[in-house]
Amino acid sequence: MTVREDPRLAEAKLIPAQEMVDRLGIVGLRRAGQELSGPCPHCGGRDRFNINTRTGAFLCRQCDMRGGDSIALVQQVLGLGFLDALSWICGERPAQMDAKQMEERRRRAAKAEEKRQREAARYREQAIRDARRIWAAAQPAEGTLVRDYLAARGITRELMPVMPRALRFIPSHGYLKKMDGETAVRHRGPAMIAGVLSPRGEIAAVHQTWIDPNPPHGKAKIVVGEETLPAKMVRGSKKGGAIRLSGDQIGEFHTLVVAEGIETTLSAQVIMGGDGVAFWAGVDLGNMAGRMERVQGTRHSGRPDMSDSEAFVPPPGLKRLIFVQDGDSDPKATRAKLLSGLRRAMAHFPELRAQIVHAGAGQDLNDVLMGKGAEYELSQD
Repeated sequence: MTVREDPRLAEAKLIPAQEMVDRLGIVGLRRAGQELSGPCPHCGGRDRFNINTRTGAFLCRQCDMRGGDSIALVQQVLGLGFLDALSWICGERPAQMDAKQMEERRRRAAKAEEKRQREAARYREQAIRDARRIWAAAQPAEGTLVRDYLAARGITRELMPVMPRALRFIPSHGYLKKMDGETAVRHRGPAMIAGVLSPRGEIAAVHQTWIDPNPPHGKAKIVVGEETLPAKMVRGSKKGGAIRLSGDQIGEFHTLVVAEGIETTLSAQVIMGGDGVAFWAGVDLGNMAGRMERVQGTRHSGRPDMSDSEAFVPPPGLKRLIFVQDGDSDPKATRAKLLSGLRRAMAHFPELRAQIVHAGAGQDLNDVLMGKGAEYELSQD
């Protein structure tokens, strides 16, 4: 039996990444959507390790430990070879296996995958229901702490006279978080709620930012025990969606500018705004990029995986699509992901012009707006 014929391969690839993290005893990771991040299990670097619970892909930005699935994760965390890692995950390799036994193991693997997909679909549907409930409970953001929160970031009433309809406010919003196997409200306080619309224009998720009620009204500091939790959290299904801060009516604009965060996108609107230009927040870089193709010998191919049918695609009828690149993250990886998203869009709409706006090394457009950095630069790809 060759390695490719080993039925344990299929079994190992079906084990959820979260289960493998638990089996390896990796602790201290925080969840944000489908991503877990925190201390690296290999080098111990704080807040440098990230793993996608859907794909199993992982990366440490400090020691450069990286891989695409659970087998690679076990190899690198435990220092094992490929076959030894496979044995650690699924047990020893059978010396001999007839066709009937192999078929039975494949059947069990397929059944496990079907169960995983059903559970994922149920979780997604519940998350969307939760998001719509939160959105319905929120009030318009005008005249609330949202104004103060944005003003502290240079987005004043003078620069943004009309509050986007995509932003709402809840005076006392529960921070629901699963920790140590128990889901509970870990914090309660005022929160900015942003609606993430699906391509069909329906609320599919909400982006939640908890605000410090005391001046200068920054992000709330949320501490549980010895762990500081992020003040921002998404609930629902963000895949392929966006926070339409301006230009929520398709067909009323010819240029679309997409940045990751709300503050960066609103800063872009202040700096770059004009007639016929819409500004959407893509929630995060992975959502803007979609899945990338894996190219041997290249860490970041910049090529879109066109089989990703749920990836973000701009609305039809655009003349120009601009992605905003923050300068405070890995420049090569960030640029590759942005190129992947732009190339996906151009594959769907060949006449589309695509550009990247770069705020400069070590800064984002909010830094530019607040006078902390140099002028932004345009580069076209």
